Amino acid sequence: MHNETPIVRRKSKRIYVGNVPIGDGAPIAVQSMTNTRTTDVEATVKQIESLQRVGVDIVRVSVPTMEAAEAFKLIKQRVSVPLVADIHFDYRIALQVAEYGVDCLRINPGNIGREDRIRAVVDCARDKNIPIRIGINGGSLEKDIQEKYGEPTPEALVESALRHVEILDRMNFDAFKVSVKASDVFLAVQSYRLLAKQIEQPLHLGITEAGGARSGSVKSAIGLGMLLAEGIGDTLRISLAADPVEEVKVGFDILKALRIRSRGINFIACPTCSRQEFDVIGTVNALEQRLEDIITPMDVSIIGCVVNGPGEALVSDIGVTGGHNKSGYYENGERQKERFDNENMIDQLEAKIRARASMLDKSKRIDISQD
Repeated sequence: MHNETPIVRRKSKRIYVGNVPIGDGAPIAVQSMTNTRTTDVEATVKQIESLQRVGVDIVRVSVPTMEAAEAFKLIKQRVSVPLVADIHFDYRIALQVAEYGVDCLRINPGNIGREDRIRAVVDCARDKNIPIRIGINGGSLEKDIQEKYGEPTPEALVESALRHVEILDRMNFDAFKVSVKASDVFLAVQSYRLLAKQIEQPLHLGITEAGGARSGSVKSAIGLGMLLAEGIGDTLRISLAADPVEEVKVGFDILKALRIRSRGINFIACPTCSRQEFDVIGTVNALEQRLEDIITPMDVSIIGCVVNGPGEALVSDIGVTGGHNKSGYYENGERQKERFDNENMIDQLEAKIRARASMLDKSKRIDISQD
């Protein structure tokens, strides 16, 4: 029931990764990357399909060899989500995956080598309408830039990025996006702030090598949250040493928390105390797992007592306020006569949430058909 936040987005050019628009006010796309061996086609396809089920917009696949490029061809034929090929140094791999229908090339032009090789890739990308992502990482800056600055700094990352941008500019190619990632939150944030003022292309956000599921999610939420709240960023990836599915979930949770993009259920739940009348933590955990397939934006408040429960329920699509043996039930901000048995709370809530989602989806379809 909450409205989207009035964040003023940085103006940027529009590019397309497959059918996904990036930049110029388009919805911020959530990306992830496979961690299977690309040559294991079955495992990679299975992982991409699991990412699609939780809503991923774009998936990046590492293509380090020509053998992997041949596997990429088979993978591309079996999935519908846009695929980015992650390539370093060997321009021939970029040309090969372009023939196989790649939707974006993640390749730094300056790392390819000779001018004729760079031009071959750029001309191919132009002919096939394939965008490029320039990906700068604080841990792999060029040797001369490392020597100039002594350590990774925002100025060093931006200088590296602009070096690659200049190559594409010189070749009259502007269908690209740029990232300047670092594992340090403040280094990454300041780098993006500086770069945002110097180019018009879309920016791909990320805190690289952020860490495990918990610490990496926190670092990413802080860093990306700062940038997104300032209107900086057109697409993002949460880099976790965890199941890539978790990257997508965290990415959408960050956008949801900032009211930038809503997908699925926003659970509002109390941290619990001795006043709780039912198992709030168990209820929320179970519902999050059961309702991962729901993509309809919806606020659901699950509060264990009557102190904050009614207030949260009144501004939620569905709300529960803990009571002795039976808990109060709210829908669309109104208290219902029906009460929930605390022992069967999870099943009852799941049924109500699914019914509400179906109703909202149907209403949305009717509105679209009448436009």
